[in-house]
Amino acid sequence: MIAAPVLSALHVLALGIGLGSVFMRGRYLRALRDGPDPRGLDRLFAADSLWGIAALLWLATGLTRAFGHVERAPDFYLRNGFFWVKMTLFATVFALEIWPMVTFIRWRSARRSGRPLPQFDRLARLVLVDDLETGLVVVIPFVAAAMARGLWLY
Repeated sequence: MIAAPVLSALHVLALGIGLGSVFMRGRYLRALRDGPDPRGLDRLFAADSLWGIAALLWLATGLTRAFGHVERAPDFYLRNGFFWVKMTLFATVFALEIWPMVTFIRWRSARRSGRPLPQFDRLARLVLVDDLETGLVVVIPFVAAAMARGLWLY
């Protein structure tokens, strides 16, 4: 009985963490246009780590809520058009995130070993990808609200 509200709250909390962190990651990327600043990189990596934590929290709570028979039967989700729109948006964010994730892993590794940061010349593209992800994360709760109310069941 307590699992449903806890999972729901954690799922919504992941939205706050994720939206805030991806937005701040974009700001820290923009601030690095003048070159890699150690404090700026620390902030960027912290925001990126929170973004990753939020994604894991979304996945864990979302899958449990959708397929764990916690609130509704999986059939409710699988027959809901907005569920599929939401999953498509999430998958798009995930696909967009692959390149920044690999890039930041390389940057962290290069920084630890004292090497110059690879792909730092592609900062503008990283900012664009981050902005796209931020926009998609803003849209997802609207789709989720429509889904939760069963507006597109078939």
